[in-house]
Amino acid sequence: MQKINSERSLMEAIIELENKRTYEGILLREQFILTYESFKPANLIRNAIQDIASSSELKDNLLNAAVGLTTGYISKKIFVGASDNPIKKMFGTALMFGISNLVSKNPETIKSLGSQFFNMLKTKLGDRFNNAVKNEDN
Repeated sequence: MQKINSERSLMEAIIELENKRTYEGILLREQFILTYESFKPANLIRNAIQDIASSSELKDNLLNAAVGLTTGYISKKIFVGASDNPIKKMFGTALMFGISNLVSKNPETIKSLGSQFFNMLKTKLGDRFNNAVKNEDN
């Protein structure tokens, strides 16, 4: 700011500072409104979901956990079935958690094994399909 020598420059400086205060007040109110809106529960939830959706590492972790839990649940159902035996149920639950943990901690190995299994299945089914088509042609 310049050195004030006269009454006129003092008035100009006062007007300039008042204009600056008014402008900064408007900016402060706008920022307050934006901050207030961002802290509303609906906006907090929406922003959290957007952050989750944009995080590929989190998506992979959730997918691995879901695959692990599903695999564990299916293995429990196969082992225990509709049994009323409490020991068998307890063992099935332990098996479910063990398999879930194993699958969720080793997703790349499981994906590789799954891919090999499906390729083998596709090959066998493809051979059967091709043989069936050949037999129909004859």
